[in-house]
Amino acid sequence: MDELSRRKMLLAGGALGALGALGMASPARARTLWTWSPSGSVAGSGAGTDPEWVWDEEADPLLAAVIDRGDVPKVNQLLRSWTRNDQPLPDGLPPDLRDFMERARRLPPWAEQSKLDAGARFTKKKGIYTGALYGLGSGLMSTAIPREARAVYYSKGGADMKDRVAKTAKLGYDVGDLDAYRPSGSMIVTAVKTRLVHAAVRHLLPKSPGWSQTSGGQTIPISQADLMVTWHSLPTFVMRKLLEWKVPVSRSESDGFLHVWQVTAHMLGILDEYIPATWDEANAQSKHVLDPVLGHTAEGAELADVLLDIVAELDAGLTRPLINAFSRYTVGDRIGDLIGLDREPFWQPLIGAAWPLLVAFREGLIPLPLVPEAAWAVEEALRKFVLLFLSEGRGIQLEIPDANRPF
Repeated sequence: MDELSRRKMLLAGGALGALGALGMASPARARTLWTWSPSGSVAGSGAGTDPEWVWDEEADPLLAAVIDRGDVPKVNQLLRSWTRNDQPLPDGLPPDLRDFMERARRLPPWAEQSKLDAGARFTKKKGIYTGALYGLGSGLMSTAIPREARAVYYSKGGADMKDRVAKTAKLGYDVGDLDAYRPSGSMIVTAVKTRLVHAAVRHLLPKSPGWSQTSGGQTIPISQADLMVTWHSLPTFVMRKLLEWKVPVSRSESDGFLHVWQVTAHMLGILDEYIPATWDEANAQSKHVLDPVLGHTAEGAELADVLLDIVAELDAGLTRPLINAFSRYTVGDRIGDLIGLDREPFWQPLIGAAWPLLVAFREGLIPLPLVPEAAWAVEEALRKFVLLFLSEGRGIQLEIPDANRPF
């Protein structure tokens, strides 16, 4: 990472510097000035610095050093054996990396195990919905977030997109596990490894001609603002859709689900002053940082196609039209059009009519005779997808990259 970061440039340049930096922003990122107050965060206070100019001040220089020293292959090999939250870190790690990881693996002091347990039970209870929404909602939405799509595409993982999708699925699997943040779980491990990967990408990606030519003037990827955009495409989007679908959610379940993701944000290196304290604050921040930045990119469209190709492997592509239609029903026509999602004139009206009835039946709100037979085809396809999505999270190794995507 350059010693003179964009954040320092902004602070040094005053108002004129701010206008100049904002003027370099990509047209696809129609971002408004940061106005969200840190009083609405889990910290309850903060400097109020625009997260667009904040990265990971502790992890970024460390991973740059690890890469420049040539330590990445050794570190990746050692970390393969670190899979459970309660495991000690492997012997042989570079001392500076070990010290950082020991600090990074600690849960925040405000974490409440009872709320984490409630969130895990909720995810298990509503797994058919959350699994489908993570994969076919959040997953597809991420391909309509230009910065995220390009960072994925041009980084090392972009060379094997199916593997990259599987690694993303691992986080969704681990965060929903009943033991996610308990000693026998693995979410702490997944979060810390992901934080290391992000820091490595920040060091490497500015050297990629493909990324630099499409970054819209951003010189360092994956800012705290970018991380919050991704965060909102997950829990905020999922809870909003559950409420739209009239899935019954108790107050304790809602609070627990939010808390799991609040802790996850902290463990991924997001500063507490940017993590919303309530769903109301989350929805307000999401409208501020996520909604305005959605856009089309060639890279995002290709990533979306890869994700849907994975679904097509279930039955040689027979369910892909159904999945296309359900995805449009989930993310809406705006995002569907941005990522080139096919329109399905047969399935789309059927799903729009049948899915609410299927949800109502599953939640005990209406009797079985009112559910059309076609709705069960939808559920079976989603059930297979959710199982595939979750199984992709097993046996996957999150590894620190030492290069960008080769071309």
